[in-house]
Amino acid sequence: MTTQQVGIILRGDVVVTMNSNGDVFSPGAVAIQGSSIVAVGPEEAIVAEYAAAEIVDCEGHAIIPGLVNGHTHVPMSLFRGLADDLRLDVWLLGYMMPVEREFVRPDFCRIGTLLSAAEMIRSGTTCFNDMYYFEDSVAEAVDQAGLRAILGQTIVKFPSPDAQSYEDSIAYCRTFIGRWRGHPRITPSVAPHAPYTCTAQILRDASALAVECDVPLHIHLSETALEVEDSKRDQGMPPVQWVEQLGLFEGKVIAAHCVHVDDTEIGLLARHKVGVSHNPTSNLKLASGFAPVIKMRHAGVALGIGTDGCASNNDQDMFEEMRLAALLPKATQGDPTLLPARDAFAMATIDGARALHLDNLTGSLEPGKRADVVVVNLESPHLTPRFALGTHNIYSHLVYSAKGSDVRDVLVDGRCLMRDRNLLTINVAEVMGQARELARQINDFIDIREHSLLNKLIALESPEWGETFEIQVKARLPGTAGVEARLNTPTIEIVRATVREQYDTYFLFRQPEMGSIRYREDEVLQGQSAEGTQQTGVLQYVPEYTLTLIGPQREREYERSVILSRSRFTAKATHSLRFYREYFQPDTEHEVVKWRRRFRILYKGEEFAVNLDRLSKPAYDGAFLEIKSRTWSQADAMKKAALVGELLELLGIPVETIVKGEYVTFWLP
Repeated sequence: MTTQQVGIILRGDVVVTMNSNGDVFSPGAVAIQGSSIVAVGPEEAIVAEYAAAEIVDCEGHAIIPGLVNGHTHVPMSLFRGLADDLRLDVWLLGYMMPVEREFVRPDFCRIGTLLSAAEMIRSGTTCFNDMYYFEDSVAEAVDQAGLRAILGQTIVKFPSPDAQSYEDSIAYCRTFIGRWRGHPRITPSVAPHAPYTCTAQILRDASALAVECDVPLHIHLSETALEVEDSKRDQGMPPVQWVEQLGLFEGKVIAAHCVHVDDTEIGLLARHKVGVSHNPTSNLKLASGFAPVIKMRHAGVALGIGTDGCASNNDQDMFEEMRLAALLPKATQGDPTLLPARDAFAMATIDGARALHLDNLTGSLEPGKRADVVVVNLESPHLTPRFALGTHNIYSHLVYSAKGSDVRDVLVDGRCLMRDRNLLTINVAEVMGQARELARQINDFIDIREHSLLNKLIALESPEWGETFEIQVKARLPGTAGVEARLNTPTIEIVRATVREQYDTYFLFRQPEMGSIRYREDEVLQGQSAEGTQQTGVLQYVPEYTLTLIGPQREREYERSVILSRSRFTAKATHSLRFYREYFQPDTEHEVVKWRRRFRILYKGEEFAVNLDRLSKPAYDGAFLEIKSRTWSQADAMKKAALVGELLELLGIPVETIVKGEYVTFWLP
């Protein structure tokens, strides 16, 4: 019998093919020529039919398909351990995005990708699906490392590290696709981040680009319950239904997470052949919830497993993800038969490849497929003993007992990337040194920011610096009618009057030099005349949300008013009170709720705010008068302080009723 010449033959104790028949050969062998698998079968048959320039002895080892990581952000390996144990919105918006704006550049992405590639190769991953910025640099690093990948250029509605607008992101993405389309291992893709970070038009444009270029589209969908609630409120339907109506599912879509999806949405995912990446560790760590994995599998959804990025996992070990994916449904649904080891292993191999629309190339050991092969050592104590009662035993060993550190050899496209645990394509020591230097810079940036409320505020919002000097006086009143009557005098011009209810939450800190943060929900009654006496149109309360940083203040008393000198920064509050509480982490917190009638007045050519307040929290039976004005000039502040004294006389306010301080300080111990 004539033997056929091939490049490599791997001979091992067991070959797990993950083909449609579920073939497991023990002992078995794999014959490889160039980038492709030529034959897989019993060792005796392969050796008899094929001769190889190199025969790799894998005795005591399993030969398996390379693992497929369905969802990553590989440059974020450089953020590993940076901000843990936080909610998703605080973690993402309060830490990740500000640090990304400061540090993410092409070289950052190159170093982070090489670090991730080293980790993935050493734990048996041969193919992954990525979403990040500067994907050109990511692609160059992936090409150097020799891995297979789908690389998605991120598109968001706000300025990002590599684009000032979403139009720039789309243009960058188009160029990126043109440069890398046709590469044997790298598939470019379009990656609109998520429905809540994109507009409807962005999602339509991203989908159109993916369909036009015939490339995948990668997006986060229904990761948290809050995301779903917000979508129902804003769009009238959950995220999966909304993006389906926008036409997002017309192409080859890969959806990350899908934790909070109902039966209707699962049906949509299956019908449109949307691949889904289940990310068990990340979902647990961020408390996102438990994805309905069993329901999705039963509905026919192509379901793989992913690690997510190292900032929310914190590793990229697919053996760990397989194990957790198999265990979670058993515990959450009280049935140990759910998601057997073989099914979990399929999610990390052939089903994962199917979810990425790459199952024609990888995910199983079959003739004609690319030679993406991993050799796993089975002779460690934690893998001893081994039983052979059926094929289920090998899956049990691989899913419940094996670890990433058991991987000995890794091949992608027939090229050896790791031999005997020695990486052959990456200088690990050099990459780790570069990563440590970047980490030092990031650490210094965060350390400085964490000790400055202003820096934390700037990192999150776009605050405006208010006037430095504030002239302020408060007085206790039995009621407000007398003051309102005296405001209607020829010497005082009422420019505008409003009625509002204000809910103030103050974040206070032990170190006075840090200042304080005030979160205000200001419900302004709309539909009044300028004088505030006649009502026009339909009356409604319109909420306004602001966040104010009040710096440490220096007081100077001037006759019957007080001049405060302090820094003051105000920004629109774009997040919830809970978000800011977790982000700023105050030492104490106090609430003030008041009904306010505000008058903007002119007195002797100067503008003042006259507030008539009734407090319901803390409860107070009487009322308060507050007169305020702000200025950048110390001399102007002194002038206005004198005028405040005159206003107090005009309004008939006795000296003994004047009180000092903010409302929040009146009841503090």
